[in-house]
Amino acid sequence: MAKTCVDKRSTANVLFVCTGNICRSPTAEGVFRTLVERERLSGRITIDSAGTHDHQLGERPDARAIRAALQRGYDLSNQRARLFDAEDFKRFEWIVAMDNQNLRFLTSMRPAGHLGHLGLFLAFAPELGLRDVPDPYYGKQEDFERVLDLVERAATRLLAAIQSSLDGGSSR
Repeated sequence: MAKTCVDKRSTANVLFVCTGNICRSPTAEGVFRTLVERERLSGRITIDSAGTHDHQLGERPDARAIRAALQRGYDLSNQRARLFDAEDFKRFEWIVAMDNQNLRFLTSMRPAGHLGHLGLFLAFAPELGLRDVPDPYYGKQEDFERVLDLVERAATRLLAAIQSSLDGGSSR
């Protein structure tokens, strides 16, 4: 499990980051939001996603991502792509990159004062044997299904890590 420097607190702010914010990070946001709602933690955990590149600003997630997510009960339709901003380091204690390339970009921007978690999403599910969530954009529908498989596995572990940081581990 990934280690973190996030202090004990009563709320958490989580940001998922990929390249364009239309495939992987909105999928992670949607899955994680549903998981948080099921655990009745919506009032304590804020969730968002962003991209490191501005190619699709304002666009909805890729139609294939929306379709795959809907088939599993996740709704991504209200999300819109936005660009990661340096101010996000002030707003989010948990910044989770979908791959090493985006993590390197975020690390290069990270201010010295940011003591929150900055790491790879799949570090929360080391048993998968992967470091990067593969980008499905140039792939087929089944590549979006694979992203969902990976995201669902890592999301539960990320939530457990966040819950342990909330009020010393009491989550309800």
